Amino acid sequence: MHLDQLNQQYGLPELSFGDRQPGFPVIKIKNRFATAEISLYGGQVLSFQPSNTQADLLFLSDRSHYQPGKAIRGGIPICWPWFGADPDELGRANHGFGRDRLWTVRHTETLANGATRVILSLQDDEETHKIWDYAFELAIAITVGESLDLELTSHNRDQRPMTITQALHTYFTIGDIQRVKVLGLAGLNYIDKVDSAQQKSQIGEVTIQGEVDRIYQNTAPKLFIDDLSLERKIEVCNRNSTTTIVWNPGMEKTATMGDLSPDAYQRFLCVETANAAAETITLAAGERYTLGVTYRLL
Repeated sequence: MHLDQLNQQYGLPELSFGDRQPGFPVIKIKNRFATAEISLYGGQVLSFQPSNTQADLLFLSDRSHYQPGKAIRGGIPICWPWFGADPDELGRANHGFGRDRLWTVRHTETLANGATRVILSLQDDEETHKIWDYAFELAIAITVGESLDLELTSHNRDQRPMTITQALHTYFTIGDIQRVKVLGLAGLNYIDKVDSAQQKSQIGEVTIQGEVDRIYQNTAPKLFIDDLSLERKIEVCNRNSTTTIVWNPGMEKTATMGDLSPDAYQRFLCVETANAAAETITLAAGERYTLGVTYRLL
């Protein structure tokens, strides 16, 4: 559907469609609570900035690739139908295919409280069946208000059970990576992917010293990111998730990544709401499952 058609059918006084790059359409929202940008490619929120704040909640790399088949670096990529490496070791791409496909607009509306709600969807087709041979519908409902709320619903439209892992791979803007803490994970066990996937226990609150890639298990519904440099705290409220990933590539790994500037690692931290590792989700034929999260600046 062309931009003119999208604006005519789904545009709202506070919502319009445009191109971030040729062939990469985005939804732009500006309501009384916040501004936001959502990419139809990947079904991916790229920006959320509450009114009267100085910094975006989300980090988006200025070197992101805007190419078919490439994920956009930053915002909230959707890892689906698996998180991490191909679970069947068939050579398929890390994190599945949800983040590098063009999604369809299903619904837009202004809610009674003035917030804006957008629903996008992705369905199986000939190309997805070559990668993962299931019939499905994946929908992301995004609500832009005082907070940013996401609900990712997986619908098994196949005749067989299907098993997934998934994550909302959120990149948060951070003032200084050395002056940030993640609160609410102390004492929990985690898989340390930087250290040969060893099982470890978190001692104290999470701070970032070099490369970090951890899968925390049995996490609570509520976490906080305490950013001393930007003098703000971000509340993360998870639903239907007991797995949290904390990731920052550190200086050396960032230097090898073409879609990040060499110092970008200092300005973001990924804290991801997930069903991953031991927390797999199996859906019976016809069944749905919704993974949700709400982000709020305190």
